[in-house]
Amino acid sequence: MGVEVAVQGLSKSFGRTPIWRDVSLTLPAGEVSVLLGPSGTGKSVFLKCLIGLLKPERGSVVIDGTDLVHCRESTLYRLRRLFGVLFQDGALFGSMSVLDNVCFPLREHTRESESEVRRIAREKLELVGLGGAEDKLPGEISGGMRKRAGLARALVLEPEIILCDEPDSGLDPVRTAYLSQLLIDLNAQLDATILIVTHNITVARTVPDNLGMLFRRELVMFGPREVLLTSDEPVVAQFLNGRRFGPIGMSEEKDTATMAAEREQARAGHNDGASGEDVRGVAPQLEPTPGLPPRDAVRRRRERVMRMLPTLPDAARRSVLASFDTASATRTAETAPAHGVAGPAGGPNLGSPGEERWR
Repeated sequence: MGVEVAVQGLSKSFGRTPIWRDVSLTLPAGEVSVLLGPSGTGKSVFLKCLIGLLKPERGSVVIDGTDLVHCRESTLYRLRRLFGVLFQDGALFGSMSVLDNVCFPLREHTRESESEVRRIAREKLELVGLGGAEDKLPGEISGGMRKRAGLARALVLEPEIILCDEPDSGLDPVRTAYLSQLLIDLNAQLDATILIVTHNITVARTVPDNLGMLFRRELVMFGPREVLLTSDEPVVAQFLNGRRFGPIGMSEEKDTATMAAEREQARAGHNDGASGEDVRGVAPQLEPTPGLPPRDAVRRRRERVMRMLPTLPDAARRSVLASFDTASATRTAETAPAHGVAGPAGGPNLGSPGEERWR
């Protein structure tokens, strides 16, 4: 099972420019979390601070009882073995085959025999649906395949914490949907702690157990998905609906006069440029592909939400309870035996050898 990551009072600056300050959150063990925020709010910087590639000015990152910010270099090196990181572009070596890219961490950090290294690497490539692509170079495969190869490489050291820096960047909606399903399936199989940095609203609404948002150099909110998806916090609601009206501007936060003018436009019925209606509410969460074990993270999160329920506004409380009822009914229908009607064969098997459906 994954391990808990407890962040307390973390602050980071570059020179005299503050990136964010006093960030405190806990990534629950074995759950999937998403960190949102407008461009330039330091989400990728946060990931780098978690694994010790950047050193914050203040605060702590405690994993397994050890503070990564203030520990010795040898201890940091050991604790980094707990992490697997998927970078935005996959970060593959262009001159190496896909197989050799995935083998690289094993060759660098273990004493496994070459035959064992290649066996483990092939196993991870099968897991992400890249069986059959081992001998190709990164330049010979699509962006989606490079993402999956990068994920396979992140998995070879059996990490307990997986960090994904904008895994959907450069992917079309279909490939993003497959990658989202793959991350949920990995969590079901490994029970790893996963943190995803993204701008993608669909990913944010359907994938994680927990949501957080950085804005104005601060962590606005972090908590179970049900709490943020029903939140009246203006910046959270604006971002999750992809709307122009709200605190987030084109380049930075808006001033009071601009916000007041927008409220007047909204009262006058002016279209804010977003498509569709307000989608606030608890969207259905992705389920593991049929045949995989249920995610224990869902049970843990819902127990936490039920304890928080009395503190939520009435509308949010009703929405949360309705989502729990809908999810239970859906699972019952999916597990009920069929009676004479042949339906779809369930979700895609992303681990099939030679799978090319989302290249």
